[in-house]
Amino acid sequence: MGKLLYLLFINSYHLGIRIAALWNPKAKLWVFGRKVFPAVTSDGRKTVWMHCASLGEFEQGRPVLEAIKTAYPQVKIVLTFFSPSGYEVVTRSDGPRLTGLADHIFYLPKDSSANAKKMIGAISPDLVLWVKYEFWYHYLTEFKRQHIPVIMVSGIFRSSQPFFKWYGSLWRQMLHSFHYFFVQNETSIELLATLGIKENVVIGGDTRFDRVIEIAERFESLPLIEQFCGNSKVIVAGSTWEEDEEEWIHYVKANPDIKFIIAPHEIHEGNIKDVQKEFAGSILYSELAAQSIQSATENSQRVTSNLPTGQAGEKLKESNVLIIDNIGKLSRLYRYAHITYVGGGFEDSGIHNVLEPAVHGKPVIYGPEYEKFAEAVDLVEIGAGICINNALELEKVLTALWNDQALLQQKGNAAKDYVYAKAGAAKKVMDYIYANRLLTN
Repeated sequence: MGKLLYLLFINSYHLGIRIAALWNPKAKLWVFGRKVFPAVTSDGRKTVWMHCASLGEFEQGRPVLEAIKTAYPQVKIVLTFFSPSGYEVVTRSDGPRLTGLADHIFYLPKDSSANAKKMIGAISPDLVLWVKYEFWYHYLTEFKRQHIPVIMVSGIFRSSQPFFKWYGSLWRQMLHSFHYFFVQNETSIELLATLGIKENVVIGGDTRFDRVIEIAERFESLPLIEQFCGNSKVIVAGSTWEEDEEEWIHYVKANPDIKFIIAPHEIHEGNIKDVQKEFAGSILYSELAAQSIQSATENSQRVTSNLPTGQAGEKLKESNVLIIDNIGKLSRLYRYAHITYVGGGFEDSGIHNVLEPAVHGKPVIYGPEYEKFAEAVDLVEIGAGICINNALELEKVLTALWNDQALLQQKGNAAKDYVYAKAGAAKKVMDYIYANRLLTN
């Protein structure tokens, strides 16, 4: 019965996505990306297959991939995504730099017995890395049938998940396809133990800590952002949704002396226009960059600095709100802030990545939906993260921080110390791969 219900869910979900694709751009990408079945050329090399739900999980798994590529340069790496939020970003020309890291990048085909056999046959993986979550019955069952080692990287489990419910027998079967679990916390260890999974599970930490540290330590400056910020107080609000932006409207209007950088989660044209309406007089990063290039061309003295003159320069002086309408800069933007805000905390799905600002030594503010995210809970407990429920609370928090520079610095230092103390998760995975000779001929 469980398998029948699972198949019904899978087929219903795919049908729903296909219908939504008639008007929804993201759903259309999801469908279009799966029209051609993935093909991988067999060349005799050892192959690692990493699967990620979306971009966040890829960033989580990336430190392990990079460590594998360093230790085993000849290994072939195949990367699959479930969501366009991952696939479309990493395959863009301005997306994360994957040259020399991933040999193939695909959407994961629909979970069916036939697709699983065909996909696994095409890739012929020697090792599979499953990042954090996403459990697909047919793929995991086929890995087990073919005795292919599967490692969970940075897994996290909660009692609300179906594995721990009376109806979760099919889900529990999936767990027994994994050879080893690297989980993030003790709660996950305890929950898996209730299912008899004890010998092949360890707290490995969260590889995202390794990733944000790596990004921070390879920091590349953003000249236009530097000019926009000048010597002003700066607040960066990243991955914002409409509910987040509503909390900021009054404060932004009331504080023209503070510079605000807003990076919406959705950067399609319609949403960017809506954000511009919310913050009158704001400027777009893309507009600023285009005018900067034009100014540099027109004025040879500006070629090397690539900073805007004329109309673009005047916009920089007049506006205190810069809207980021492209992808790939957010983790660097936080470096320029005195105070940061991470969006998603007013959505049921919860907040986005709070580690990106924390690694730069910045206090982090977010909405109330953060309990599912261990790092956000930890940051609140140590005083580096601050939860707000409404605009009034937001203004009180900001006033307190601006009026007490020692407190501001203390919270920022606590955030950075927390991130660096959690480093090393990728090494634990690599130690397991070495010890078990999973990629050794």
